[in-house]
Amino acid sequence: MGSVFTRRVLGIVARISRGKTLTYAEVARRAGSPFASRAVGNILAKNYDPRIPCHRVIKSDGTAGRYNRGAKKKILLLTEEGVSFKRKK
Repeated sequence: MGSVFTRRVLGIVARISRGKTLTYAEVARRAGSPFASRAVGNILAKNYDPRIPCHRVIKSDGTAGRYNRGAKKKILLLTEEGVSFKRKK
């Protein structure tokens, strides 16, 4: 199932409620590695388990960021959940 850090990241993301978000940096901090936000992104990019809502993890600047099912899909899912976030200019 992966490293301890991977399991922690996926567990944290699995608990993000509908309509809520965390940043990659916040997930990294909660997983015990505050400087591992890129690692969080890499872990989530490889996850296709629908029980783990990776779309609820956004960038620290408030923009949506990337998503392994496409950025447009991430924005659509967040919008449907009522999440407000910054749009790139």
